[in-house]
Amino acid sequence: MGALQQQSNGHGHGVLLLAEAGYAEVDPTGRYGRFNEILGKGSSKIVYRGFDEWRGVEVAWNQVRLRDVVRGGGELERFYGEVHLLAALRHRGIVRLHAYWVDAPRRALNFVTELFVSGTLRQYRERHRRVSAAAVRRWCAQILDGLAYLHAHSPPIIHRDLKCDNIFVNGNQGEVKIGDLGLAAFRRGGGHARCVGTPEFMAPEVYDESYDELADVYSFGMCVLEMVTLDYPYSECSNPIQIYKRVISV
Repeated sequence: MGALQQQSNGHGHGVLLLAEAGYAEVDPTGRYGRFNEILGKGSSKIVYRGFDEWRGVEVAWNQVRLRDVVRGGGELERFYGEVHLLAALRHRGIVRLHAYWVDAPRRALNFVTELFVSGTLRQYRERHRRVSAAAVRRWCAQILDGLAYLHAHSPPIIHRDLKCDNIFVNGNQGEVKIGDLGLAAFRRGGGHARCVGTPEFMAPEVYDESYDELADVYSFGMCVLEMVTLDYPYSECSNPIQIYKRVISV
């Protein structure tokens, strides 16, 4: 494999062979390298383990194959929206975005975020079923801290898809952060009119297509329910219509 000319990072690395570093690819500045190890995978996005040479820490390299999302313009818009929103957010309770760029030859949108070694809160809770109430309270406090930051913007930012699958954990520190802001949006003057999110975590007013940031508080409550019971909300329902009927009947 050919050599890659890196930009100077203050440590005099100069030219570095990709094969020697073990990278599958690097970002345009040469700061971040991507390994082939897959940490997570969705319908359009793959998350790889990466490395930040400047800080000497591992990162999450998120890669969206544009050819997989061009058929659905809304999906591509969602990914771009998430990247631009994350770039503007700086808070201890929100996943940190380090860099993003479009790789035209590979037709891919890449963005690098901090790495959470323990996966999502749902995965973490499934692995660790015996957890004290005090630990759950600490998780809740961190989630609410992140939500308060989003809602304190003017206008408020509504996450619109808060769930344990979108909360990430560093288990060795007891740290949780809110991520996956692909559906997040600023509150409009008259409230939002789009019914989006995950049915099991959506507030009744979201189904009515008239809601504000308080819909996130409802979703947080469903997260707490899952954390405490270890059951996915409305697991007895077999489709979104059944969930909708249960939600509006409460």
